[in-house]
Amino acid sequence: MKGNEAIAEAAIKAGCRYFFGYPITPQNQIPEHMAKRMPEVGGTFLQAESEVAAINMVYGASGAGARVMTSSSSPGISLKQEGISYIACAMLPCVIVNIMRSGPGLGGILPAQADYFQAVKGGGHGDYRLIVYAPASVQEAADCVMEAFEASDYYRVPALILADGMIGQMMEPVEFKPITKRKQPPKDWAATGNDGTKPRAQINSIHIEAEKMSAVCKGLQCVYDKIAAKETQYEEFMMDDADICIVAYGTTSRIVKNAVKKARELGIKAGLIRPITVWPFPSEMIAKATEKCKAFVAVEMSTGQMVEDVRLAVNGAKPVLFVGVTGGMVPTPEMVLEELQDIEEGM
Repeated sequence: MKGNEAIAEAAIKAGCRYFFGYPITPQNQIPEHMAKRMPEVGGTFLQAESEVAAINMVYGASGAGARVMTSSSSPGISLKQEGISYIACAMLPCVIVNIMRSGPGLGGILPAQADYFQAVKGGGHGDYRLIVYAPASVQEAADCVMEAFEASDYYRVPALILADGMIGQMMEPVEFKPITKRKQPPKDWAATGNDGTKPRAQINSIHIEAEKMSAVCKGLQCVYDKIAAKETQYEEFMMDDADICIVAYGTTSRIVKNAVKKARELGIKAGLIRPITVWPFPSEMIAKATEKCKAFVAVEMSTGQMVEDVRLAVNGAKPVLFVGVTGGMVPTPEMVLEELQDIEEGM
């Protein structure tokens, strides 16, 4: 299946029964697939009049306790940011998919990873976070979607699938594995009607009093601390004896694996740490790698965004270099290998 189609089908298998979105390339196969499949499973598909409308429909459905998803690409996600901030403050679960295109502005439809800051630093206004998964294959995209619904419901925090246009458009084999269900707390907070037998549900993101707003922000931060402690995911590749640690995610990490293999053939001990969750970020694992690695390299399809989190994790212990392409360009293994050879010569 195409990555976009696999993402949509995985959401349905995870119990998503409401989808609200608006077309934009390169994610259009997601709403297209949902338009066909939702009526077949008794769900609701609605093409909203705009991205702003779509995210507020997500707010409403989630506030009523439904499993709901929306998807878009870069500038469309920007339009959703106010609604995402409202959803985060109201502690509502949902899944948001961003199939990144190149930018800024309307940009182009080719793949990029330049929405990293937007995804992991909040994106909208205020102190909030999203759980952000960055799949590197069609199979992993499907797996992450299923996990995102479970984690989002469990913590009452919106989850984001951050994938570049290549993941969305490529076709690969995919197996829809049985969903790993968590023991979910009851959704007794949901606004599902009131018959006078229980307190009225209030779905809200406005708190005028400073003390109340402060308490809400601190409560959210406590949840984020739990997520950081329990939900960080990453992959290590040839890191056992690595002198040079490369950090890359998504499509770029696949390219880097080829570069690492070529480097090993030349006697250069390179390895890869691949964040699967880019928030929470595997800072602890990268910091631990400073004990044996002599240099770090961040490789991205951007002008340099994740590299800042790598530098924070390394904390000045070792040099951190950057290899990046942008505007829809895709790095090559040779480009990365050339950087590794330069580092090896300088060590």
